[in-house]
Amino acid sequence: MLLVLFNKFLGKKGSREKNEPLASSLEVTIHQIQSGDLRLRNQFISDYQPYVAKVTSRFCKRFIDPARDDEFSIALAAFNEAINQYSSVMGRSFLGFAETVIRRRLIDFLRKEQRFKGQIPYSSFDQEDEEDHVMNPIEVHQAIEAYEKQKGMEERRSEIVDFNRCLGDFGIAFSDLTDASPKHDDSRQMLFGIGRTLAQDPELMRILLTKRQLPIKELLEQVQVSRKTLERNRKYLIAIALIFNGPYPYLRDYLHIRDEEA
Repeated sequence: MLLVLFNKFLGKKGSREKNEPLASSLEVTIHQIQSGDLRLRNQFISDYQPYVAKVTSRFCKRFIDPARDDEFSIALAAFNEAINQYSSVMGRSFLGFAETVIRRRLIDFLRKEQRFKGQIPYSSFDQEDEEDHVMNPIEVHQAIEAYEKQKGMEERRSEIVDFNRCLGDFGIAFSDLTDASPKHDDSRQMLFGIGRTLAQDPELMRILLTKRQLPIKELLEQVQVSRKTLERNRKYLIAIALIFNGPYPYLRDYLHIRDEEA
């Protein structure tokens, strides 16, 4: 079963004859669960969590972390709902039916989060899904885009809050970085390079994180600048190193963009 799922994840499809035993096996399993086998239900849902995550990631067009993202919880509840509602007389596979239910519940979730109901006059583009439910692809696309934008803003805010806390351990406030930032592009690019050198050297980062101070002596052995330059830009270099070394993908992207603009 896991091998079949793995192949489905890769987009590989077997012949009709090879798929029939799986469909039959799934139908038997679903029937047993619907008959009240709670242990089997829990095991079945656990086994198919990778499938649920894959369907959810494909729908959201980004990686979904089962441990963090609300979308996975919505999808998992929808998968359980599909178990309750499925019947072989539908004339379709359980997994196909489950994906439809998952997509429908995720759409409801996005609509609720973004309050898109009735606000987008694109009814002429309405389409019916496999269950004859009306869906609007433009509305869904815009809902996903708006939700991802909001999600990105929340994650950026979270990064900034955590980064500010980390700076506080070094006696640096986030507002200090405005004054500490170099005024000239060439100076900024030079300090970016030094910050990356620091972040990519495990021993230098160990000194920085344990002693809470810039390893000036060790840095002077690797970069061609004066001690005075390192001391004068201490706060800025520490901030750059923490961003490149820490869990801050949005802040790193921002630095890369500013670097390219320079």
